[in-house]
Amino acid sequence: MEVSFDRHPDSYRHWKLRVDGPVAWLEMDVDEQGGLVPGYELKLNSYDLGVDIELHDATQRLRFEHPGVRTVVLTSAKPGVFCAGANIRMLAASSHPWKVNFCKFTNETRNGMEDATEHSGQAYLAAVNGTCAGGGYELALACDRIVLVDDGSSTVALPEVPLLGVLPGTGGLTRLVDKRRVRKDRADVFATRSDGVKGKTAVEWRLVDELAPRRGFTEAVAARAAELAESGTRPRDAVGVELTPLRRKATADGIEYTHVTAAFDRSAGTVAITVRGPREGAPSSVAALHEQGASGWLLASARELDDLILRLRTNETELGTWLIRTDGDPELVLAHERVVLENAATDWLCNEVLHLWKRTLKRLDVTSRSLVALVEPGGCFAGVLLELALAADRQYMLDGPPVDDEDSPERASVTLSRANFGPFPMGNGLTRLRSRFYRDEDHVDRLARESDRPLSAAEADGLGLVTEAPDDLDWDDEIRLVVEGRAALSPDSLTGMEANHRFVGPETVETKIFGRLAAWQNWIFTRPNASGPDGALRRYGTGRKAVFDRNRV
Repeated sequence: MEVSFDRHPDSYRHWKLRVDGPVAWLEMDVDEQGGLVPGYELKLNSYDLGVDIELHDATQRLRFEHPGVRTVVLTSAKPGVFCAGANIRMLAASSHPWKVNFCKFTNETRNGMEDATEHSGQAYLAAVNGTCAGGGYELALACDRIVLVDDGSSTVALPEVPLLGVLPGTGGLTRLVDKRRVRKDRADVFATRSDGVKGKTAVEWRLVDELAPRRGFTEAVAARAAELAESGTRPRDAVGVELTPLRRKATADGIEYTHVTAAFDRSAGTVAITVRGPREGAPSSVAALHEQGASGWLLASARELDDLILRLRTNETELGTWLIRTDGDPELVLAHERVVLENAATDWLCNEVLHLWKRTLKRLDVTSRSLVALVEPGGCFAGVLLELALAADRQYMLDGPPVDDEDSPERASVTLSRANFGPFPMGNGLTRLRSRFYRDEDHVDRLARESDRPLSAAEADGLGLVTEAPDDLDWDDEIRLVVEGRAALSPDSLTGMEANHRFVGPETVETKIFGRLAAWQNWIFTRPNASGPDGALRRYGTGRKAVFDRNRV
């Protein structure tokens, strides 16, 4: 099945988006018969990947199309239930790769909501107007504040461990203790209680922020949302930028956008990805950038690359090595990024473009594929596009003329800029340069002094910015051996190795969710206690108890 990530509020099946001045209302109203894959019903606002794709689309549009929105109220349109979490039938019937990709995308969407609160001044308020369990509570946990209806019956719960034999895998365990500062003993009790916690106890344990009575609940939430909006920083009268549909041509052999192309080689198991730099000069001013809207190079190329990453991760799981190239003029790349970097602190659109690139690069960081950057003559690995090479597991830079034109004077180069020293941190809070040269600040400082000038292959190699710099005579054979060597190794081992090497240094909420929590959940998903014929996921709702292997391994 080919999954598309194209959505628009006019055709949402599961969400209702309404904007009322500085407050947006995002109501969950899941269509029971609207599952992305046949075979299950999405009862009680339970969700699958299709529901989450719409949520992701809504969060993106709120940031770009509605700059005046300062508070987003996340609630349910169904009486008596907020959200029952990920659909159990869907999880039980899905393949392991599907479950993993589903959880990863869901985590990225939750992180995007928190990113909007932290960096865009768009606070999320969860109005929990009914029973809230599992992934539903994890959705609420991603919000800045949680208001729970005080009706004597509505609870918040993480019942995955006692009922399903799995974990609250989209950040639940981590956000309890790291974000909401729930005491670890109470978190243990809470995560092993299938019935959840309600009322004053939920507030006392910091599981929610406040209660509101059933009668007047909507009015109380609206008042709280207005208070949050009053202290927000989003501009009041700004005109948004419409996220127009992407121009994309997809065939069996690849995908082509305006600025990004991907060519598939199924026999080799590779995708050749090329990001084209701008062909025209940078906008002359911030006003000109606004006039360009979604067609501006930085915004358009980020949207295309983000869509490509999602499509490849979901639909092309056997293409395990991505070869990343660029094509264009490095000076034009630097000129376009300069407009955004110099005005991000004062202009909302510049800020949003910057953070969209940050989130897209982070999505690349957590993608379980081997990433190889190929720096060749005619490329434009400069500034923000150099981050693509730094995100790769290896970088190869051709030291010589183009392979097919030995008389050409053109040579490969890379260019560092201020974009490589702060604006695009990884999930560990470090730049990709600081992750590459971990605990070697002197070297990072030296690299900063080399900014804003093209670095030759010899210079880049000497500065440690590339893995190797073969000459034109060895180039084709070198890259062929890299690709063949990768294809000969276990994909599972590569995924584990790459994830460990990419994220050095401090652990954050984000790295815990994508690393520790996701790794345990992935392992648990394959265990018979969860997914076996007598496992908890398979037997849930049948009236039969799961049969557990009692060995602790």
